[in-house]
Amino acid sequence: MYKKLFIPGPTHVRDEILAAQAAPMIGHRASEYSALQLEVTPKLQQLLYTQQRVYLYASSSTGVMEGAVRQASTQRVLNTVCGEFSSRWHEITRVNGLVCEQVAVPAGQAITPEIVDQALSAGAASGDPYDAVTVVMNETSTGVMSPVKDIAALVRAKYPDVLILVDAVSCMAGTKIEFDAWGLDVCLAGVQKCFALPPGLAICAVSDRARERAQQVEFPGHYFAYAEMDKRYDKGQTPATPAISLIQALNRQMDDILAEGLDRRWQRHADMAAFVQDWARRYFALFSDERYLSPTVTNISNTRGISVADLNKQLGERGAMISNGYGSLKEKCFRIAHMGDLTTDDMRWLLLQIEDILGL
Repeated sequence: MYKKLFIPGPTHVRDEILAAQAAPMIGHRASEYSALQLEVTPKLQQLLYTQQRVYLYASSSTGVMEGAVRQASTQRVLNTVCGEFSSRWHEITRVNGLVCEQVAVPAGQAITPEIVDQALSAGAASGDPYDAVTVVMNETSTGVMSPVKDIAALVRAKYPDVLILVDAVSCMAGTKIEFDAWGLDVCLAGVQKCFALPPGLAICAVSDRARERAQQVEFPGHYFAYAEMDKRYDKGQTPATPAISLIQALNRQMDDILAEGLDRRWQRHADMAAFVQDWARRYFALFSDERYLSPTVTNISNTRGISVADLNKQLGERGAMISNGYGSLKEKCFRIAHMGDLTTDDMRWLLLQIEDILGL
């Protein structure tokens, strides 16, 4: 049975976007493909409020996370950890042989400028400074959005040599990210979440100074290397075979996103989040710190002790799917995503189904 997805990726994909993938295949070295990439790239720059480079990778976000840290540091990396996916970035950094340390907060809490300042200051004082910091803007596992704008302002003001790498996987295209104004260096996401596309394509904005740092790294890798991407960037090409069908769909989706209007899109996501959060407070409780609630996914504490698995099974029979708690939070929480092309009416329908199933 077809299920409408209210999970934090992959998300519901509209029929029009699915159909856009079925456009005739074109050669990836042909002028038709160059025209496609040169058409979609400025739209992505508009989405991210940037004049700097935005790369397209045929990859999951995890691959781009690996590429980002490999090219970011010649000294030491600070990995900020507030949940499972920020912890993954620390593990990626470690297994790539980079010198790194983590600073962690309990699940449900956010990374704040004060936490980053304390860690970077300690590194500088020790004589072994950091030159890159990783932050997950929207921690999908906990429903927390860390204040990246404020963190970046702190880092740029006090630690100007530190690159700021941002995982925006579950919030890019769902909330405003001003790449240039905030002074970010890398900001990446997969398209299967707020972009509401099928998985398999990653988007990565990279600053000029991050590209310069990459040239100083002894082993930057190959597939994700900015220098390799730059060889063909101005011609609207990628060094390896691009995900052509997904990029065709992305181009169509970006037209729709821009037609909706970016401010209206951010507000729609905020409205859906507020609707779900109010419902969660009424019938359960919010797991996450109220000061840093995500606009794209709500993590709800299972205060009633329901079987989340059974609830999801019954929702499936009605044509919907939500997410159980992630990792150690399984059955202790459940997550409802409100991202992509969903609306408040969709959320209202879903929550009415849950109320009916649970007899609330």
